Amino acid sequence: MQWTDRIRQVKILLVIAAVVIAVVSLLVSHFLVRDLQREERAKMETWAEALQALNNADETTDVALVLNVIQSNNTIPVIVVNSEGGIDDFRNIDDTLHIGGYARRMMQSGDTIRIGGQLVCYDESTMLKRLTQWPYVQLGIVMIFVVVAIFALLSSKKAEQNKVWVGLSKETAHQLGTPISSLMAWVEILKEQHPEDDLIPEMDKDVKRLERIAERFSKIGSLPEPVDSSMNEVLEHVVDYMDRRTSKKVEMVRQLPDHDVRVKMNASLFEWVIENLCKNAVDAMEGSGRIVLTLMEEPGRVVIEVQDDGKGIRKKDIKNVFTPGFTTKKRGWGLGLSLAKRIVEEYHKGRIFVKQSEVGKGTTFRIELKK
Repeated sequence: MQWTDRIRQVKILLVIAAVVIAVVSLLVSHFLVRDLQREERAKMETWAEALQALNNADETTDVALVLNVIQSNNTIPVIVVNSEGGIDDFRNIDDTLHIGGYARRMMQSGDTIRIGGQLVCYDESTMLKRLTQWPYVQLGIVMIFVVVAIFALLSSKKAEQNKVWVGLSKETAHQLGTPISSLMAWVEILKEQHPEDDLIPEMDKDVKRLERIAERFSKIGSLPEPVDSSMNEVLEHVVDYMDRRTSKKVEMVRQLPDHDVRVKMNASLFEWVIENLCKNAVDAMEGSGRIVLTLMEEPGRVVIEVQDDGKGIRKKDIKNVFTPGFTTKKRGWGLGLSLAKRIVEEYHKGRIFVKQSEVGKGTTFRIELKK
C-alpha cells in the first residue's frame, strides 16, 4: 500500500511539475509575443507614415530617408490596398498568385493602418509566428518527458517487483520441499501402522495439497507449458476444496454447462487463481453468504465468473484491486489478486477484471480465456 501511494505521489508531482513548466512557458511566451506584436505594430505605423510621406513628397521631403525606412522592412508581410480594392504595392510576400485573398485575410484580422485613400495591411513576421507556436511545441516535449519518466518508473518498479516475487516464490518452494517430503514419509508409516484410521487419508490429501502449492510457487517466474485441460474439473476441484475448508454458512454454487469445456492452460496455476478469488469472496462475506461459480462459452472464448454477495468494493478502489500491495484487509500482503492477474494475463494470455461491484451487495470477477 505504501509503495502504491509513493508511486501515485511521484506521478502527481511529475504532472504538477509539467503543468507549472507549461504555464510558466505559456505566460512568458505570451508576454514576449505581445511585446513583439506591439513593436511590429509601431514599425508598421512608421512604415505607413513613410509611405504617406513618399506619396505626398515635395522639394522639401528627404526622399532618401523615406525610401530607407520603406526598404528597411524585410520581415513583415505588407500589402497596400487602394480605395477600389486593388493592390498598389506589397513586400515580403512569397505567394503572389493569391495575394488578393491574403489581403482580405489581413483586413479581416484587423491588422491594418489607413493612410489617405490607401489601406496598409500587414501580417505577423515569420519569427513572431514561430515564437507563437513554440510554447505548444515545448508543452508537447514536456508531456512526452513526463510520460517517458512515468513509464520508466513503472517499468523499473515492475522489473524489481518481478525479481522479488520470483525469488520469494522459488525460495518458498525450496523451503517447503524438505518438510513436505518428511510429512509424506510419516503419512506412509501411519498408513501401515493404522490402516483403518479414517483421518490418515485426509492427512494424505493435505500433504499432497502442500506439495501442489510448493509446485505452484516453483513455477512462478517461468512460463509453464499450457496443456489441454478440462475447465469443468478445475472448478469442481475448487468447489470441493472450499466446501471442506469453509464454514457451512458459505454456500458454493456451480453453474457449469453439461458438456466438457476444454482450454489450453496450466491447470494447477489456474486452479489457484479461482481459489484465490473464492477465498477473497469468503473474506468479503465475513464467513457467511453465497458464492456462484459460472462457466460459459462465448464466440472464441471461455468465460468464468466468480460472484459473491459480500461487502463489495468501493468505486475508487476498483482500479487498484490488482495493484501489488493494495489490500482492504487488516492482515495480508495484497499480492493475491496481483499474482492472479499475472497468471491469467501473462501465462494464459487472457483477461481478468471486476465485472461489477456494489458496496453492501457483492462483487463479480470475470475471467476471459481464448479457446
